[in-house]
Amino acid sequence: AAMPIKLLPAGDDFVLRGDTLKQAIERDVAAGLIPVICVATLGTTGTCAYDDIESLASICEEKSVWLHVDAAYAGGAFALEECSELRRGLERVDSLNFNLHKFMLVNFDCAAMWLRDANKVIDSFNVDRIYLKHKHEGQTQIPDFRHWQIPLGRRFRALKVWITFRTLGAEGLRAHIRKHISLAGQFEDLVKADERFELIAPRALGLVCFRAKGDNEIT
Repeated sequence: AAMPIKLLPAGDDFVLRGDTLKQAIERDVAAGLIPVICVATLGTTGTCAYDDIESLASICEEKSVWLHVDAAYAGGAFALEECSELRRGLERVDSLNFNLHKFMLVNFDCAAMWLRDANKVIDSFNVDRIYLKHKHEGQTQIPDFRHWQIPLGRRFRALKVWITFRTLGAEGLRAHIRKHISLAGQFEDLVKADERFELIAPRALGLVCFRAKGDNEIT
């Protein structure tokens, strides 16, 4: 039986690109399958690598495949102009999420989700039961978020986001992220200056991947 989810190989630089996705889609179609979604990553867990969103978007647009971007860790850095390169191509994706509890000082758990067309989600999850009717339906622009998910109820995560933003401000949060990046840069310099260790991936944001030189037994 075919796997419902397939992991695609990244290049030697840990980046997934459109040509790899195109070949996988064409193989699946030839096998009678219907590819529906590509989940790209900005800031992978192991090395904080960034997939090539623009080339992936071109293939997804051509093949009518939903393109979702998981920016769980790195998404907080979208707020920094010096990291604007990370935002390249995001206007072409269908959905995007990142975790505010990783880089933005919001208590666990809290994920932000953006959808280019929220109506597609509402059309999928809309539950129209008599006990959910109310007299204000259609009279407000405020989204009815029970239509955005399977459960009818949801936690009030927006409250802790509001409190954090209100307390620290946008510039306070940016300063926090910049401090993490600066500390990682200092640590990277220490690793480079010590002949016992080596970097195994480029430093990205607050992540430095390094190892002791020699056999893995040393590590």
